Amino acid sequence: MNNESIEKQFDLVAEEYDSSRRKFIPCFDDYYEKTTAFAASFLKTPRRIADLGAGTGLLTMYSFRHFPQAEYVLTDIAQAMLAVAEKRFAGADNVSCQVLDYAQKLPDGDLYLVISALSIHHLENSAKAELFGRIKDKLPVGGWFINYDQFCCDSPLMDKLVTQHWIGQLYRSGLSDEELARWQERRKLDRECSVNDEIAMLKNSGFSTAELIYSSGKFAVIAARV
Repeated sequence: MNNESIEKQFDLVAEEYDSSRRKFIPCFDDYYEKTTAFAASFLKTPRRIADLGAGTGLLTMYSFRHFPQAEYVLTDIAQAMLAVAEKRFAGADNVSCQVLDYAQKLPDGDLYLVISALSIHHLENSAKAELFGRIKDKLPVGGWFINYDQFCCDSPLMDKLVTQHWIGQLYRSGLSDEELARWQERRKLDRECSVNDEIAMLKNSGFSTAELIYSSGKFAVIAARV
């Protein structure tokens, strides 16, 4: 799936994205709020943070609560999504948005923390590995990359069971038929790997540490340190 297709799909849902995300992510509060609070407990105050595939700026919002003085650069290929992020952070001089394909290029300048939520699973594994190498090279020693993402299971049987359970939750969540139809289209963009595969890719890219810090069903958070 090319970047133009991804951009088109996510531009279609930009305005409704935040309101429906709680329904799509049954573990929403633990996934975003509590895991970010845990990460903030071991991160040194980062001076500059990049949010890759930032969309409407939801993940940055949770990070901002812990590090309001940091400089943030939000990147995404979907301009309509970033327009929502710009509204969210209107008046915050330390937050900027860039229409940028992070699979090709990372933001210019020094970075001290890289975060991403529900975006990198759209890349093929070879592109994931290449991205992880560039992130590692961009960070200083002691810098962190934290990826909140959607994963498959190592076992095809368990992956089928977990996915079926998640789909059942979605159809009982109150999402409209239109929202579910759009979700089914976006699913075609998914190129999931397992948590174990991603940790191996991160370590092969040169990160000294890569560990699972949260997991629930399809959703997990991996923290990697240079």
